[in-house]
Amino acid sequence: MGKAAKRKRKVSGPSTAKGPVKSAMAVVKSNPFEVKVNRQKFDILGRKTKNDVGLPGVSRSKAIKKRTHTLLKEYKEREKSNVFKDKRFGEYNTNITPEEKMIRRFALERQQNYGKKNIYNLNEDEELTHYGQSLAEIEKLNDIVDSDSDTEERGTLSAELTAAHFGGGGGLLRKKVSSGQEDEEEEKPKSRKELIEEMIAKSKQEKQERQTRRESTLELTEKLDNDWKEIQTLMAHKPPKSERKDKEVEKPKPDEYDMIVRELGFEMKAKPSERMKTEEELAKEEQARLQKLEADRLRRMRGTDEQADKKKPSHVSADDLADGFILDKDDRRLLSYKDGKINIENEEEEKEEEEEDEEGGEEENENEEESEDQSANEDEDDAADSHSDLDSDLESEEEAAGNKEEKKDKTNENESQTVEELDPKREAAKSELPYTFAVPESYETFKSLLAGRTIEQQLIILERIQKCNHPSLAVGNKAKLEKLFGFLLEYIGELATLDLPELRTIDKLVLPLYNLCQMFPEAASDSVKFILRDAAHDMEEVIEVKGRATLPGLDTLIYLKITSLLFPTSDFWHPVVTPAFIYMSQLLTKCRITTLQDVIKGLFICCLFLEYVSLSRRFVPELINFLLGVLHISLPKKQAQGYTVVHPFTPVGKNLELLLVCDKEDLESWQKQNLPLGVVTRLEETSKTEMNHIRLSCLALCFDLIKKCAALYESLPSFHEIMHPVRILLTQHVPVNEYPEKMQEWYHSALKELETKVKHYTPLICEKKKPVPLKQYTPKIVKVLEFGRKQSSSKKEQERKQLIQRHKRELKGAIREIRKDNQFLARMQLSEIMERDSARKRKVKELLGSLATQEGEWKAMKRKKWKN
Repeated sequence: MGKAAKRKRKVSGPSTAKGPVKSAMAVVKSNPFEVKVNRQKFDILGRKTKNDVGLPGVSRSKAIKKRTHTLLKEYKEREKSNVFKDKRFGEYNTNITPEEKMIRRFALERQQNYGKKNIYNLNEDEELTHYGQSLAEIEKLNDIVDSDSDTEERGTLSAELTAAHFGGGGGLLRKKVSSGQEDEEEEKPKSRKELIEEMIAKSKQEKQERQTRRESTLELTEKLDNDWKEIQTLMAHKPPKSERKDKEVEKPKPDEYDMIVRELGFEMKAKPSERMKTEEELAKEEQARLQKLEADRLRRMRGTDEQADKKKPSHVSADDLADGFILDKDDRRLLSYKDGKINIENEEEEKEEEEEDEEGGEEENENEEESEDQSANEDEDDAADSHSDLDSDLESEEEAAGNKEEKKDKTNENESQTVEELDPKREAAKSELPYTFAVPESYETFKSLLAGRTIEQQLIILERIQKCNHPSLAVGNKAKLEKLFGFLLEYIGELATLDLPELRTIDKLVLPLYNLCQMFPEAASDSVKFILRDAAHDMEEVIEVKGRATLPGLDTLIYLKITSLLFPTSDFWHPVVTPAFIYMSQLLTKCRITTLQDVIKGLFICCLFLEYVSLSRRFVPELINFLLGVLHISLPKKQAQGYTVVHPFTPVGKNLELLLVCDKEDLESWQKQNLPLGVVTRLEETSKTEMNHIRLSCLALCFDLIKKCAALYESLPSFHEIMHPVRILLTQHVPVNEYPEKMQEWYHSALKELETKVKHYTPLICEKKKPVPLKQYTPKIVKVLEFGRKQSSSKKEQERKQLIQRHKRELKGAIREIRKDNQFLARMQLSEIMERDSARKRKVKELLGSLATQEGEWKAMKRKKWKN
């Protein structure tokens, strides 16, 4: 193909975007040779076929037509932010006449303006108009009137005014022609200066008239007021007070609501409170307070007066301007009322105090002046007698010596009086506790600090030690207070090992111990673990040497009790509580029960166990075994059959019948009482009757512990198996009828608690498994499906597969449509680019052609000039 053919082909190609659209939208002729037939190789019964016969391009043209109406429209309006919409009523409705349109539009406009702009304005009225102007503005009469007499020309502007304001100044020089003197001769024109002076004179005259009019109105109003007052005195007639009181109507009492509203109005408004102080700030304030109190105590102990410590006022010269004067306090007082009168009592008291201070100051000043006068007179006498002989000198020396002795006697008398007055204060100050304490460095100093003090004083000392040595006040205070925790723990153990243990003091000292534990939990746990570790090692050593061990002393038991107070006992594992738990279980299993003291200590450990597991409900088999052994040692030897007893109790031996009471008088005189821990140390001094009463109290405590264990472990699956030996011993071996009535009540309550618990759970059994079949040689038949057929399954599975297949088909169709939309938009963009390029080429050709013609004409004109 040649270049001309290529050009023709380019020109004939699709140069605009409308070309392909129009061709696609053209009507397709039904040519029988263009009909497309989708043939199948095999005819299958029951299968529906789609688009067997159809015309090519019909569906494509429909799709293009739809995209031009939707997608192409959106593409063209993609950069437009707004669209103009004509919302006039009936503008494009040809069924409505113009008159109906106007009426309807007027009604809609009135309907829009009908709604009030401000819903809270009740006086808002509808705005009325006349020829487009508001009637309210017309009634204001803002039109400029030239004269009051000409009613016909009202609202028009005078020629002079228009010439002055709108003529630019040139109209003032023009001739004034009046309407009544048109035929008369023209007057001489006035100059600009004359016209301005005339206007100024007129304005001044109008101003003067307005002033006179205002003064006349004021005079008339004053005269009218005076006349009215004279008439009013004649008209007024007041009845007497007696008649007025009868006629007075009782005022209604204020309602409760009104009273509450007034009270709320007079209440003080909330003021912002001060911010919460930090722990360091509180510690500093407390330390400063204690240091101040300690300084006051030391001053009182030395006997120095508080007024003497104050600085005396320095000498003030006459030239002093008092530049350094500072107002220390605000002497202003709030205004207060009492019974409807000003409260003057406070003011009178203040005045009396001020007068006393002034009198005291005046007396001091007088004394100072007298002393100064005396010194001045003595100086004058010395100067006058300076030339006397030796005898006069000796006499003066004797007199001076006598005066000095008299002064010394007076000062000694004053000092003796002040000492007598200060002696009780000194004694009271010495007897007081110091307000500041240093943390003791050793246990001996700590013990000497608390020795000989009461419980309250010991608590105060510990509290002041903590406050004065708070960790936030200095760097080394933390280590010192950690040592203090160990000293206090050791001191509690020493109090427990006394012949008469001070249990009340120990009970009070637990609170500062708890506070220190909260401040330093790691140091506290280390100290308690160290004590428990030593106790456990001691027990193991005794067992290795002697083969048996005894229960520990009262101090170790108190340490175990303090552990439950300081640390949480419900944790699954705790660094302090878990070792204590193990140690207590070893005590109940390894320590032999040989005396009544051992029984009491063992019951105390059982109570501690119940306290430890009250929240976690952990099962403690040592507890049940020990209670069973306590019941065993309360029976006679002959009845100890039918059950087993574990270590530390033995079925036979000399330590049986520790809790057996045979004396009927002691049984009858027994009363239930709590067992104090102090009984352990003084059992040797008690009588036989008291010993029997203690045995019965131990047995009653055992019944109570059995009842609590039944309530605690009722949810265990093997509860009945665990408590079965205890139930057998209570029902078959315990001689209930021999016990007092109160003991029988405890026994029956424990037995009832055991028997009423229903068996909620079955014992644990291994899960039954399906027996494994033996391997056989029969072949496993698997159904093989034909290719193309779907596997038969349940209805739900079929619906699920159909849904998955439908989803795939819809997804493919959506992807196909998106791809076609992108292709359509690409074609439209390409057509736009080609159209812009063709238009640009056409304009370039036109410009080049016009330039070529201009160049040819210029050259032709140039040739003509040369020829000529």
